[in-house]
Amino acid sequence: MLPYQTLIIIDKAGAMPIYQQVANRLVSLIQEGRIQPGAFLPSTRALAEMLQLHRKTVVAAYEELLRQDWVEAIPRKGVLVSKSLPGIKPRSFRPGGQVGGYSGGTGFSFNFVAPQPGIVIPGNKQRLVFNDGFPDVREAPLDLLLRECRRLSRGKAYAKKLVYGGAAGADHLRKSLSSHLSESRGLPIGPENLMVTRGAQMSIYLAAAMLIRPGDKVIVGMTNYRYADLCFEQLGATLIRVPVDECGIDVQAVSDICKKTYVRMLYVVPHHHHPTTVTLSAERRMKLLELIRSRRLAVIEDDYDYDFHYASGPILPLASADHGGNVLYVGSLTKSLALSIRMGFLVAPAEFIEGAARLRRLMDLRGDNLIEEALAELLDNGDIARHLKKANKLFHERRDILCDLLESQMGEWVQFKKPDGGMAVWTVFPSAFSLTGLASRAAAEGLALSDGSAYCSNAPAANGMRLGFASLNGTELKEAVRILRRAALGAPVVPSAR
Repeated sequence: MLPYQTLIIIDKAGAMPIYQQVANRLVSLIQEGRIQPGAFLPSTRALAEMLQLHRKTVVAAYEELLRQDWVEAIPRKGVLVSKSLPGIKPRSFRPGGQVGGYSGGTGFSFNFVAPQPGIVIPGNKQRLVFNDGFPDVREAPLDLLLRECRRLSRGKAYAKKLVYGGAAGADHLRKSLSSHLSESRGLPIGPENLMVTRGAQMSIYLAAAMLIRPGDKVIVGMTNYRYADLCFEQLGATLIRVPVDECGIDVQAVSDICKKTYVRMLYVVPHHHHPTTVTLSAERRMKLLELIRSRRLAVIEDDYDYDFHYASGPILPLASADHGGNVLYVGSLTKSLALSIRMGFLVAPAEFIEGAARLRRLMDLRGDNLIEEALAELLDNGDIARHLKKANKLFHERRDILCDLLESQMGEWVQFKKPDGGMAVWTVFPSAFSLTGLASRAAAEGLALSDGSAYCSNAPAANGMRLGFASLNGTELKEAVRILRRAALGAPVVPSAR
């Protein structure tokens, strides 16, 4: 029932009779669409109690509505709003739909948010998907996480651990994760240098929001992680793009730009650049670190899939070296654990973390304390390390399967380099080749994949897409490439025998 006590306001000191005020307000509610045709009004006794009026006053109001044909009296049922409304034509009534203030656009202006590239999501007809490079959720250690959640929720310290917490994350997870990052990535940090976020994207946004003011210049790669570009532009930055080749971002180009203009920030993905998967060479890393120190250049280092490396040991982050406190390091546990739970982190000097936590609190008071405590336990007891070791072996095998298939079945169409790590292969098609047509034909036959638009920006981009291999097993990869080849030929795909 509608809250009539707040919708009908009575002015007892007014010149208009109270019953007339009630009747007029009910008419307005009908015209506004808040009370729809065919709806029953409250009984006179119920409405009188809600409005704290004498019942006879409400009876007089209903009689006024009857005389004007706004309502009908149905014996033994009540008073019904007429379906043939007189006088001013009310707003269009949509059965089960929206009426009133939310049926159209806003009555005010608001900040523009640029359209964003679509994420490849399989539809009802797509059995397989080449995503951007995500882990296999079927391999997620969900049973281990749930085990810890159950144990924590039954403990005596449940309330203290799970109800209270800071915006920088649960203290236990910050301590455990900082130790893990120090041991695995050489980061000389403590808990005060780390903030837990709802995914790496939140970390990127918070770090950028602490730095960027409208008009600031930000250097990014060409091409670059599109959601980072959009984030910086939304904050008012002007992007300056520099080339990315087989050795990573062009550090000399970055240096030349810094000599000519003031640059507020550099965004770089040195380990497995997104989208091309290339790794920054040792020579360029040394030059970039020297530039960062000498220019006091603020840097966001995005290391989204550090844990997955196959050809050799992982390349240590820029943040692990002497950078003079200028590198803000971003990573994620979400991809490492193949969980739908969003869990990222930001590493920075303590004073920056304190400021970022205050900013985060304005939109998100704290994270999910239960999940954070559970993940801390999994780090402490070694479950996460064991899962990563298993996942690395599995995804290594899947990378090799996909690359062998691409070489043998798609070699006439695509160029690619077998990535040293990560969970996707960057494939480049001839410039005249329509990725939109390819994606459309593949989708019709059960394979969802990108049309390449997610990797385009305002700058010229290669006609390429990322083919994520980690979420598909060997049989699925063979089927997916078979469909991809037939889609490239433009011929219908004949379902394989099963």
